[in-house]
Amino acid sequence: MAEEENPYEYPPPSFHFSVAFWGARGSDTSFQEVTGMSSEMETEDIREGGENRYVHKLPKGVKHQKLVLKRGISRVDSPLITWCNDVLVNFKIPIRQQTIDVKLLNEKGTALFTWSFYDAYPVRWEVEPFNSTKNDVAIEKIELNFTYFERS
Repeated sequence: MAEEENPYEYPPPSFHFSVAFWGARGSDTSFQEVTGMSSEMETEDIREGGENRYVHKLPKGVKHQKLVLKRGISRVDSPLITWCNDVLVNFKIPIRQQTIDVKLLNEKGTALFTWSFYDAYPVRWEVEPFNSTKNDVAIEKIELNFTYFERS
């Protein structure tokens, strides 16, 4: 049996990525950092009566971290900021959930992998502290809850 060829000549760098969601274009999809792309199986410890050598660990369910997007502060009329305002400031009901796609890109800008976060909605919007002794860009951080995610 012939070995399958690896379409990736080297491990892709993590700095070339894009974020896509409904209504966003251009600078509204540019982010400095994306975190929270993880899932963890929660377990429950069960002790067996009379057996003290070990504990049974049974699966309970999958837990996800919040998806965190960081970027330089953007325009007030950006679709992402409008969505955050609708949920966190105006308390618009029902909350409009979206699918957020995070794409890891190759050197040509083609997606190598896509992580899709389903039923996402903002739960926190924060501006990082201003500091007069540093020459940093003003950063906003948006945290989103989601139901589940897939990699394709």
